[in-house]
Amino acid sequence: MPKLGDVVEDVRWRSFAGRAAEVASFDEALAGRTPRRVLFVHGPGGIGKTTLLLHLRERGRRAGRRVVLVDGQDLRPTAEDFVGAVGGAEPQVLLVDGYEHLGVLDGWLRRDLMPALPEEAVVVLAGRDPPVAAWRCDPGWRGVVAVHQLPALDLQASDALLERAGVAAGDREAIMRLGRGHPLALALLADVVSSGGEVPGSLAEAPDLISALTASVMRDAPSDAHLLGLATCAKAQVTTEDLLRRTVGDADAPAVWQWLGDRPFVAARPQGLFPHDLTREVLDAEFERRSPDRYRELHRIIHDYVVAGLRSATGMHRQLLAQQLGYLHRRGPFSAEFRAVRAHGSIAVVPSRPEELAAVAAQIGRQLGPRSEALARQWFAARPEGASTVTGGSGFAYHALCPAGLALEREDPVVRAILDHVGRTAPLRPGEQVDIARFLLGEDGSQSDRNAVFAGSVSSIVEWCGRPLAWAFVATTDHVFWGPFFDYLGFRELLSVDCDGRRHVVYGNDWRRFPVEAWLEMMNEREQTGGSGPPPHELTRPAPMGKDQFASAVRAVLHRPDSGAALAGTSLGGDPAAVRAAVARAVDALGEEPRGERLRAVLYRTYLKPAASQEAAAEALGLPFSTYRRHLAKAVEALTERLWRAETGQRLGSERPGE
Repeated sequence: MPKLGDVVEDVRWRSFAGRAAEVASFDEALAGRTPRRVLFVHGPGGIGKTTLLLHLRERGRRAGRRVVLVDGQDLRPTAEDFVGAVGGAEPQVLLVDGYEHLGVLDGWLRRDLMPALPEEAVVVLAGRDPPVAAWRCDPGWRGVVAVHQLPALDLQASDALLERAGVAAGDREAIMRLGRGHPLALALLADVVSSGGEVPGSLAEAPDLISALTASVMRDAPSDAHLLGLATCAKAQVTTEDLLRRTVGDADAPAVWQWLGDRPFVAARPQGLFPHDLTREVLDAEFERRSPDRYRELHRIIHDYVVAGLRSATGMHRQLLAQQLGYLHRRGPFSAEFRAVRAHGSIAVVPSRPEELAAVAAQIGRQLGPRSEALARQWFAARPEGASTVTGGSGFAYHALCPAGLALEREDPVVRAILDHVGRTAPLRPGEQVDIARFLLGEDGSQSDRNAVFAGSVSSIVEWCGRPLAWAFVATTDHVFWGPFFDYLGFRELLSVDCDGRRHVVYGNDWRRFPVEAWLEMMNEREQTGGSGPPPHELTRPAPMGKDQFASAVRAVLHRPDSGAALAGTSLGGDPAAVRAAVARAVDALGEEPRGERLRAVLYRTYLKPAASQEAAAEALGLPFSTYRRHLAKAVEALTERLWRAETGQRLGSERPGE
């Protein structure tokens, strides 16, 4: 008479989906068609190791073999307990689950137990960790062992699993989007729907699901520092030991780094550590739910770490940091596009190769028209370094840097209209430049493709944070798609221009009124809340001064060193105290220039620590009064020029404008 267990086994058999490679490897060993008789299966909790072993147990039984399944969690890790669990009958198929709990028995199993099994025996060892080196270094075992790291289920297997779980076709896509191929997550979500519940919009909306998934991930963390390391790994796109030093501290960082790298759900790549996407989202949601204040603090630390690196980095490292900053915008309007790009594997925005640009110009022509194609070819020839490509050629962005004295700046109607707008509303001052994101393409040629979003976002972060700019503009022919994005960034729609019969809508920001530092501060908040709209009024500065007005303000601050109000709101500081400190630093810095010590001394004795009168200052400096007056005029001029360079994009201490 059939038993209840037979019914359960039959349902389990019919519900199994995926794992074709592992099943084929087991069948080959079972049939004796391969010398690989010991199969290692490893992967994180919930990835389906136990489900696979139960399926293999039934396959072995149906093949007429004596099968024994042992669970390492149920045993003391001793040889006596293991032999007792195997029983008296010599197994032809030995399946061991939870092998990570039997690490102390590994040598004994390899040395004593398994060599004594029948020649045709098949052994499957399943655990979270890959096999130790001895299995692969020993010449004998190396030819007998096959190692399988269980990946997430692909879309076909995920769909099959959900179908066999009774999930209607209309619900499967949403569940697969949330479950990311993780069998336990898919099974739990299927249970929610099968019980009459709605598919949650995000993992954060399913706390019971999150708890079930995080239990196996977090239970092995030996300390709070390790838990914080997990949270760091979940929030940052890539985790390095340097970043861990900021989040968990110098003392704990090396141990936490090593521990994270050993986790089965974390992949180690040349750039650092990357957790599985589902694990990342589950942990992120769990930490935000548990400790919202610490979660915000952690976000701030990671944001500031990436921004500091971005502002000082060069070359390809800057692109990678820009991607990491973009990744923190997971609550922005285009987070889905960023996730979709990442799902396609390792991808990056890199400088375009010259040989790629002709094909890109032709694609621009097909998408926007012949005049746009001709303009693109001219811009690419004039400034090829402004072109960026998503690896594989699937996305493209081009930035023009103006003014560059090119006739092309007047010939291109979009660029001409932008520069005319600047001239009317807030003219550029000597040395100031404007960045214009002029061309944008995705894999399908459109500007709404996920690769266009990726290319445009990363290249813009590089340009805006990597060089001093007066303005930033982005021109798009798909303003319906991009409008919410620029609202999120605090950019305004400023003008529209016709080119090739297509309406180009231009969004922009005057960095002199809303500087990059203030913008990054605002975006740090929006990264977490998803807010949008214009920048807060309290973070904006007054309209930028012309050079003559600025020089008058410098003189006003020098004559009233207790004030500083005349320059408050400029790049020198938001309040009088900050301005006074910046002016004092600039005076001191003059002394480091060639023949600058006398200029510094004149300013110091006249304004910072003034003598009773200018005559007294001249006497204290040992100068004839007429010579003192000449030196003072020269010193004020040099100080003003130095501060002006800072106001128009140069850091204090720089000798000449530059990128």
